[in-house]
Formats: sequence, structure tokens, C-alpha cells
Amino acid sequence: MIDALIAGKLYGQPAERTSKTGKPFAVAKVRAAAGDGESLFVNVIAFDAGPCAALLALADGDSVALAGSITPKVWTDKQGNSRPSLDMVAAQVLTPYHVQRKRRAMQPQAAQHGEHPPLDDGEPLDF
Repeated sequence: MIDALIAGKLYGQPAERTSKTGKPFAVAKVRAAAGDGESLFVNVIAFDAGPCAALLALADGDSVALAGSITPKVWTDKQGNSRPSLDMVAAQVLTPYHVQRKRRAMQPQAAQHGEHPPLDDGEPLDF
């Protein structure tokens, strides 16, 4: 197992499923930049309630950052080329909503210490 941090955009709508034992889990696909100008697909599964809820609150194209364990995989495209992909079990999910909420929570403390001016809530965040 490899611990990793992945950031990208959701590809398609996350889905909730139920295991054979009746426990809910969430699945999603994330498109991440591969550094060489190409995209890398990350197949994400989340079992814990927090990461599941965070994934299910998102929609196709939303930005997301994930922490968890990954397994490298290879798939073949329609032209017969081998492409890398990753399977991830997400332990943590961070979205622009979480970042804004954390910043707002920290504003009163920062204002008391004269550290930072208030943030503009109208600005969308993007990873």
C-alpha cells in the first residue's frame, strides 16, 4: 500500500453503493494532472461516513483533494495503448467548501491577533 495525496476534478457523478453486509460506501472517479500534460484517472472508494458524505455532496467537474492509500493499475484504451491509473481508498476528502469553512472559522482568531484581513466569501476556490 502507498499513502498518497491526490488533487483533481471529479469525472462523472459520485455514487453511493451498499456492500453485501449492508454497509454503505461511495465510489467516484477523479481526473488528476499527470505532470506530462496528460490526465491520470483515480478510481476512488470511501468507506468512512465523513469521506463518503463529502464525495456524495460533489458533482461532475468539482475540485477535490483526497488522502488515502493507492494501488497503481494499468488499463488499455480503445487504440490499444496502455494507460496508468490508480485505485484509492480515501480516508480524507477536502473540497473548496471545506477550505472556505476552515478559513471562516479561523478569521475571528486572526482578527484578534491582527494577522490577516478578512477573506472575501464571494471568491470561488479552485485547486
